[in-house]
Amino acid sequence: MISEEMKAAVGRELRRSVSFPIAESDIRRWAIAVYYPEPPPAMFWDAEEAAATVHKGIVAPEEFNPFAWMTADGPRAGARQAGNDPGSTEKQLGITPPGLRNQLNGGVEVDYGVRMRPGDVITSVTRLASYAERSGRLGPMLMTVFEDTWTNQRDELVKRSRMTLIRY
Repeated sequence: MISEEMKAAVGRELRRSVSFPIAESDIRRWAIAVYYPEPPPAMFWDAEEAAATVHKGIVAPEEFNPFAWMTADGPRAGARQAGNDPGSTEKQLGITPPGLRNQLNGGVEVDYGVRMRPGDVITSVTRLASYAERSGRLGPMLMTVFEDTWTNQRDELVKRSRMTLIRY
């Protein structure tokens, strides 16, 4: 199932996005929503309390997404266009898709680096990390792994996630 063309595409960049600068109010509203109905920890909204923490200031929750609304490049139209097309990754790379009809989320692994802070600008780079074949009850399956790396304006790692897409 994995063609030479697909093997050669491993490691290629699929998408790059840059966030708007993160505002304190973005962090505060995110934390309020995540912790509702309980109040969020003070390190997400109270500058004085946050200064006394190990972070020495307001930080965002690790799951904060500075791309949730829009990127500095504009709306993320490409993500919407792909829809549920099991061949969209290969089409985006300009190579022949494997011809599979179905897909499902095979899971996500996340490693966190430095915390996001007010004023940070985050860059997300998504790459095709790997392909693997497996056999399943419904026949051959193609496991496709994508790696999304977020860095801040100081080029410090903020987050690295690996998402597996199962196609059959």
